[in-house]
Amino acid sequence: YSFKEVFGTLVVQKEVFDVVAKPLVEDLIRGKNGLLFTYGVTGSGKTHTMTGSPGDGGLLPRCLDMIFNSIGPFQAKRFVFKLDDKNGVDVQTEVDALLERQRRDALPVPKTPSGKRHLDPEFADMINVQDHCKVEDVDEDNVYSVFVSYIEIYNNYIYDLLEEAPFEPIKPKWNSCNTPVRNGDFIPPQSKMLREDQNHNMYVTGCTEVEVKSTEEAFEVFWRGQKKRRIANTQLNRESSRSHSVFIIKLAQAPLDADGDNVLQEKEQITLSQLSLVDLAGSERTNRTKAEGNRLREAGNINQSLMTLRTCIEVLRENQLYGTNKMVPYRDSKLTHLFKNYFDGEGKVRMIVCVNPKAEDYEESLQVMRFAEMTQEVEVARPVDRPLCGLTPGRRFRNQAFREELARKLELRGGPLGGETEEPSVAEMLLQNFPPLPSCELLDINDDQTLPKLIEALEQRHKMRQMLSEEFAKNVLAFKTMLQEFDSSVLSKEHYIQGKLSEKEKTIAGQKTELERLEKKIKTLEYKIEILEKTATIYEEDKRNLQQELESKSQKLQRQASDKRRLEARLQGMVAETTMKWEKECERRVAAKQLEMQNKLWVKDEKLKQLKAIVTEPKEKPERPSRERDREKAVQRSLSPPPVPNAPPVRLRHRRSRSAGERWVDHKPPSNVPTETVLQPHVPHAITVATASEKALAKCDKYMLTHQELASDGEIETKLIKGDVFKTRGGGQAVQFTDIETLKQESPTGRKRRSSPSHPDPLAEAADSEWTDVETRCSVAVEMRAGSALGPGYQHHAQPK
Repeated sequence: YSFKEVFGTLVVQKEVFDVVAKPLVEDLIRGKNGLLFTYGVTGSGKTHTMTGSPGDGGLLPRCLDMIFNSIGPFQAKRFVFKLDDKNGVDVQTEVDALLERQRRDALPVPKTPSGKRHLDPEFADMINVQDHCKVEDVDEDNVYSVFVSYIEIYNNYIYDLLEEAPFEPIKPKWNSCNTPVRNGDFIPPQSKMLREDQNHNMYVTGCTEVEVKSTEEAFEVFWRGQKKRRIANTQLNRESSRSHSVFIIKLAQAPLDADGDNVLQEKEQITLSQLSLVDLAGSERTNRTKAEGNRLREAGNINQSLMTLRTCIEVLRENQLYGTNKMVPYRDSKLTHLFKNYFDGEGKVRMIVCVNPKAEDYEESLQVMRFAEMTQEVEVARPVDRPLCGLTPGRRFRNQAFREELARKLELRGGPLGGETEEPSVAEMLLQNFPPLPSCELLDINDDQTLPKLIEALEQRHKMRQMLSEEFAKNVLAFKTMLQEFDSSVLSKEHYIQGKLSEKEKTIAGQKTELERLEKKIKTLEYKIEILEKTATIYEEDKRNLQQELESKSQKLQRQASDKRRLEARLQGMVAETTMKWEKECERRVAAKQLEMQNKLWVKDEKLKQLKAIVTEPKEKPERPSRERDREKAVQRSLSPPPVPNAPPVRLRHRRSRSAGERWVDHKPPSNVPTETVLQPHVPHAITVATASEKALAKCDKYMLTHQELASDGEIETKLIKGDVFKTRGGGQAVQFTDIETLKQESPTGRKRRSSPSHPDPLAEAADSEWTDVETRCSVAVEMRAGSALGPGYQHHAQPK
């Protein structure tokens, strides 16, 4: 946190006064208002900073001492200035003031404390300030009077600490029956009201304001009110202030008249300035002070008033920064309502932040310093200086010097004092220029010379007196003429100067207007600069986010490119592998097709040979080919059909022996009839099932279906249909048939062959051979369907003949 000035723990009161309070006292004497208040947590030294300690006075006694050191020779007599009940001041003549003093002295009321009597030793050391600090360039043509008042704000009520009436604590009103008055809960006695005067300044009505003439007298008034201030013992401070105290110093000043003797009897020329010294109560947390009852109520009101003060400062700052016009909540608290004018610009405001370095006060101290730093950013307008009275400056001392010189001359007219030689006056010098008078003694009655000589001398003196009178009249006329010329020249110069002054005032007004415009423009530009800085910050943040997003996307694209390259390499390998598999499959299918065509060609050749034999041997009885040959043909023709084109590619496996350790699925439908043959199909390590299932197929890599049907001769023919089991891409199991083994039982006494006619019909034989060809073919059809129990789309159907 940054502040205009930071004082250490060993700083003396004089240094704090010179930096903080001295400029406020100077402004007070120059007719400007000021406000100084101490702010901080409870027990941080606010009252000590304001009042001081014995031997080292605080800010308040030093301010009083500087005021009276500056205006001491120029103070007006008591009751020349008289405050009214509407925050105004009237001026009286010295005669009226004397009558007022006599009337006050006759009243049986406590007199105003005098600075000549013995001081209370309790505070005598506090006001014994040896610095003799004073304000330079005090207007010597003014007279001054100081008025002090002392109030406190307790539980958001204002009380007069200088009031002579008996002071009672807050309690409910009781009637004659010793019962509480209805709806009369805790009415604060002797509380004062806030009013607004004609200049829109706030003041406390009915507040006691005492006129003081010395530092001792003013501090005695303060000490009398200080004894009435509410303090209490809490967990954090033995003498904790339970209210906000306000000591108000009012300085009334008015110019002297043209003679420099009496006060100018014009109320418009009176200037009333005010300096308020505020000792705020400390903010505190009830969980630390363990406050209860009245202490808890007091702490709540203290914290509420301080919170309102913070709110007012924050709203002023927001209105200043953003150009808004929000209403400042001054009326929410008596503290802020009383000093509303200061926050609106009617004076200078100074704040001393007291911080306690205790670790327990860390959180509260942070809040205090944060608020104090924010208050520095609030700027308020200053009032315009008061106009001049237009009288000649320095008239007090010139008239005083004139009176002293006149008194000295009058004293000299009475004769020389102490044997000093007297300077001849103008009348004496004129008498010395007259001719001397002759002797006027008449010793003889017949003396004719003495009287004529005396008459002649008197005539000469009369002529000379007439000449001097005429010369004096001429000189008076010339002097009057010179005075008139001088008056006219002075008047013309005065008009000229007034014209120049009016021009300068117009120029100054124009410059002030221009300054105000430039200040508004500066504030607007500062606001725009702040907005642009915030916008630039937002854009920079967006730029950083976009750069990070771009980097992440570029990394993602790089990863995708590398994944794409790996996928392309993988696909190329899969394509090569699939191409190789299909090439092998095509070779296998071509070989199977070639074998099938060769078998068909062999069957046709056999038929042609039989037909040739029948044709070449017509006389012999034709015999039907034996069953062995038909069976051989049928066996040769009963090849597996080629795989379906859309069947999944399979790997070609070489037929291995059963002793290779392969597991088989032995599928024996329940409709099969057991045969009592010596040779029975036996497969080791086989899983025998009645219905093929995917679970059984997943455990084996070979499949065998036992199928029974009736042969053409009526015997049971058993066929073992074998195939390979492999996994499909969908995660299921599929079977590809590779071989068929046939087991057939024949009886030695089988049925006889049919006798052929002598002339066999070729068409009938062809039909019979065709029937034999179809009959000898495998009667097992393979169909791929979805949802079959053998895997992805596999079923078999057997049709007995």
